[in-house]
Amino acid sequence: MSINETLQQQTLRVTGMTCDACAHHVQQALQDVPGVRSVQVDYPAGSARLTGVGVPSLDTLNAALPKNYRVQARDVDGRGGATAAGGTSSIAPGGSGERLHVAVIGTGGAAMAGAIRAAERGAKVTVIERGTVGGTCVNIGCVPSKIMIRAAHVAHTRRHSSFDDGISASVPAIHRDVLLAQQQARVEELRHAKYENILEENPAITLLRGEARFIDDHTLSVRLSEGGERTLAFDRCLIAVGARPALPPIPGLKDTPYWSSTDALAADHLPKRLLVLGAAVVAAELGQAYARLGSEVTMIARSELFFREDPAIGEAIGQIFADEGVHVLRQTQTRSVRHENGEFILDTSAGELRGDALLVATGRTPNGDTLELAKAGVHVAKSGAIEVDAQLRTSAAHIYAAGDCTDQPQFVYVAAAGGTRAAINMTGGDATLDLSSMPAVVFTEPQIATVGLSEAEAHLKGIETDSRTLSLDNVPRALANFDTRGFIKLVIEAASGKLLGVQAVADGAGELIQTAAIALRAGMTATELADQLFPYLTMVEGLKLAAQTFSKDVKQLSCCAG
Repeated sequence: MSINETLQQQTLRVTGMTCDACAHHVQQALQDVPGVRSVQVDYPAGSARLTGVGVPSLDTLNAALPKNYRVQARDVDGRGGATAAGGTSSIAPGGSGERLHVAVIGTGGAAMAGAIRAAERGAKVTVIERGTVGGTCVNIGCVPSKIMIRAAHVAHTRRHSSFDDGISASVPAIHRDVLLAQQQARVEELRHAKYENILEENPAITLLRGEARFIDDHTLSVRLSEGGERTLAFDRCLIAVGARPALPPIPGLKDTPYWSSTDALAADHLPKRLLVLGAAVVAAELGQAYARLGSEVTMIARSELFFREDPAIGEAIGQIFADEGVHVLRQTQTRSVRHENGEFILDTSAGELRGDALLVATGRTPNGDTLELAKAGVHVAKSGAIEVDAQLRTSAAHIYAAGDCTDQPQFVYVAAAGGTRAAINMTGGDATLDLSSMPAVVFTEPQIATVGLSEAEAHLKGIETDSRTLSLDNVPRALANFDTRGFIKLVIEAASGKLLGVQAVADGAGELIQTAAIALRAGMTATELADQLFPYLTMVEGLKLAAQTFSKDVKQLSCCAG
């Protein structure tokens, strides 16, 4: 170095690093930039300190980096909100060399995905939980309900199947308390492995037990479970507090010992007569499960079964329920509820109904009402759902939300995807959540699965459609199973033949719908789908057959015809 050269230092924010090896790659690349004498890259802090002659421009430095990494000017306001070159918002660790601090409210699917990804991207994360770690899915939703539904399936097939002439059926003895213990043991195992252990073992994540509320858009007050209160300042916040069962305003209902879905999954006995208020996912899944385990089930629908879906879905599942002895009352209004001498008595437009238990499954309500969101400038819809944009950002610039507390579809995989993308955006990335090919599954038997647009939804968008509905007596797998209940329906754009949506009621519909989602995502036409190779004697082959019906009569094809 000549006596006229002066060494200068600058500290930059580095995005795109996911491990210590990434930091090594960044360091090597920056050391090769002309004028740079030394580089120190800190992966946990997401930063790089350069020493050299002069100050290389960001464009020069980024040109030297592999495409996965970028450097940006550090924040100057201590909260991660400075403006980088070009006027775009740059997200960086907190001021004075500290790491970006992300607060996550909740520990469910969205919260955990967001916390893990934010930590991977160099943030310091504080997770706040007021109740049981794990949220709805593992504790009181997806996991226990699917275990119960599977037990009910086993009970049903022992009692009745398509092969009873050759395999003698029997009436199983149902020990609900034993089934419940088995169910809860698996719930606790998964909660410990997938939630509690992860929080305990990740040094970048701190679990704070208590109830949070906003003081302003950068500060939370947490009423600690152990007593006392703590003020928590944050650079970014992810709200992921989920939802709870809704209670319809029916006179007398709130004063009775009704069941929510949580109660129904935790009940250690089977009621002789179960009344179910509701006609969608939870009502159908748990209603059928209880019926198969031995309860007399009556479902009370204000409109039709699955009235928001293609009408063929409600018709098909309604017939299946009727065949299994589930009584469905359609277009029925419940005027009042009372509980006397251990019995529920419902006054309805279909007459008086009596039952030993009442399951209320009429929707869910977002859990954000205790957070004092207005103090942080977070807008909510009339329903109480937090409004978010495609980047999962709320109306407050530094606050994001994901999962069932938002205005997005209430599925755990949507929640987790949203939490991940929110974390990326909170830490300098640019990720969006595309729900255009989002599959949905209802775990009745047979299953109900949908993706994309129904005919009615396409028409509302002004799209002219064509469609075909394939009954399952045309699907070799269904014939081999001696179970042809249900259908597969394809909706296409009339002009182009492009696939718009798929609806299915079928054994394994939840598996075949993912293939349909990929086809939809790829922009395939019905002809292109029909030309694909599908393994013979699989239910997913029904998608190919349904696609072929746009151009030929599949009844005239040989088995596995290409």
